[in-house]
Amino acid sequence: MVDVVLMQGFAGFMWLLSIALIVFSGFALIDAATRREDAYRAADKKTKPFWLIILGLAFVVNLIFNVLSFLPIIGLVATIVYMVDVRPALRGLPGGGRNTRRGSSSDGPYGPYNGGR
Repeated sequence: MVDVVLMQGFAGFMWLLSIALIVFSGFALIDAATRREDAYRAADKKTKPFWLIILGLAFVVNLIFNVLSFLPIIGLVATIVYMVDVRPALRGLPGGGRNTRRGSSSDGPYGPYNGGR
């Protein structure tokens, strides 16, 4: 009886851990997708397609394989590298590396260009 309860508890814990890994890798994938391409080059952190492929594979692997398998552990390592190294570097850039557009297309680094007036 005790062993059945322990096994059910372990299975429940592993299910929660699996869901947490899926959410974690999904968040990292969405975060990487919303950053500008040039921000990756400016932060000297590979390229946006590279990180989208790595994090996309990590997300799919977490969906398909068991947590105790070898591939989800590799995906977790890649996700952690993105979250603790790449993401802070991108966030440290002006604008946070996001796809936000402020001002007009004629704005220069010190304000709007007024045509020499």
